[in-house]
Amino acid sequence: MTPRKQAALAALLAAGLGLCLASCSVNKSDTTGPVTPVTIPASSMEYVVFAWSDLGMHQMNATYDSFVIAPPYNTLRAQVVRRGDPPQVVTSGIRVEYSFVNNTASYAKKTYGQFWDNCNLLFGVDLTPDTGLNFEDPDVHNGLSGLMVLKGNYYQAVGIPLTPVDDSDAWSPYQTAEVVVRDETTGAELVRTRAVAGVSDEMNCAKCHGQGSVKSVLEEHDYFESTELAANPPVLCAQCHGDPALGQTGPGSSGYYLAEAVHGYHSRNSNSSSAACTDCHPGANTTFNRSTDHTTSDGNCGTCHGTMATLASTVTSGARVPRVNEPKCVDCHTFVDGVNTPAGLYATGTSHGGLSCGACHGTPHATVPTSQSADHYQAQQYQNKAVVIGSCRVCHVSSKGGGLNKFTTAHGSGEKTACYVCHTAPPPSNNPSQWPHKFQQRPRN
Repeated sequence: MTPRKQAALAALLAAGLGLCLASCSVNKSDTTGPVTPVTIPASSMEYVVFAWSDLGMHQMNATYDSFVIAPPYNTLRAQVVRRGDPPQVVTSGIRVEYSFVNNTASYAKKTYGQFWDNCNLLFGVDLTPDTGLNFEDPDVHNGLSGLMVLKGNYYQAVGIPLTPVDDSDAWSPYQTAEVVVRDETTGAELVRTRAVAGVSDEMNCAKCHGQGSVKSVLEEHDYFESTELAANPPVLCAQCHGDPALGQTGPGSSGYYLAEAVHGYHSRNSNSSSAACTDCHPGANTTFNRSTDHTTSDGNCGTCHGTMATLASTVTSGARVPRVNEPKCVDCHTFVDGVNTPAGLYATGTSHGGLSCGACHGTPHATVPTSQSADHYQAQQYQNKAVVIGSCRVCHVSSKGGGLNKFTTAHGSGEKTACYVCHTAPPPSNNPSQWPHKFQQRPRN
């Protein structure tokens, strides 16, 4: 082939590659003109740490003196990777610390102290103020700072009693967690990052149930179900209606899971059947889902979870268990390999090299990019672009990456395929099944 034909072929292939969903650091809009190389800051690091919360926005009660659905209970997870060829997920010789920026206590803020004052009555546990429940390890009570513990190949801190008010008394639902990795022996810092841990107390039944002359939720429950709850507050709803989010199994003494009872009742009641998901989950200001790639007219709630009636009926039929059987990514992303996660749990799903889904994509209900710039911290920190962490060079020291101009340079100069340029060079294997999601090419939208 003549040099002129080689140049033409390289240009053609470069344009075609720009239309594919590759894992190099190229923005979706970078497909119509020259592509500027992207500096990968992680290439100068020995370690990277990925951190995320198990839920994009945790909902908690604003008060704990009436009916109680959810305690303050955030969970952080982190994975540490030592960059190399190949990179290694680190599970020994380190300690992983967490804290929250400008948020060191919860008990004395607003009426949140009621949670600790009534915790034994509600949950059967006496807690020191500013420590939290733990439904995985009941003897471990985490605070707003501390050490994360190893679980398999990731670290976590469960049940952090985080509230949406910072130390300056400002309402701040997008709390910033700082995660620091240190050498276990010397204490030297290896790497640090930040992640958003969302929490909101907007859940408010007064929009439909009203206040004052209209019966409270407990009084209405007593009226329709012949109970005597209003005379004996506070009441934990999960005392009778099982809630797996609180570590429970089974529907409870009522025979109805909490999600089943609440969604079923409100879907049948004409006064609330038109309620929006964000009226309760968790509110209009902090909608449950903030991922800009997963947004429809209903916030994507119905698209993934179904209507209130559907949610309740599928629980009643046994087709799903609340908080256990969740929608699967593969339900929509049918062309992507490795996203048919067990029981649909994105939060605990793993793929490429044992990495958790959240390590590259971010928090459930807030996968990058989102409407909140704070969610982009790690993507900017490691690959200098606010998109899903997809630059191989973030972890693989041998990856070229950096933009399509390197493709045009490498093509025809000894590289076997275009895939090698965006992925490791030389690759760990000629088998694409070992690459993230098998590198399945799709045209960009």
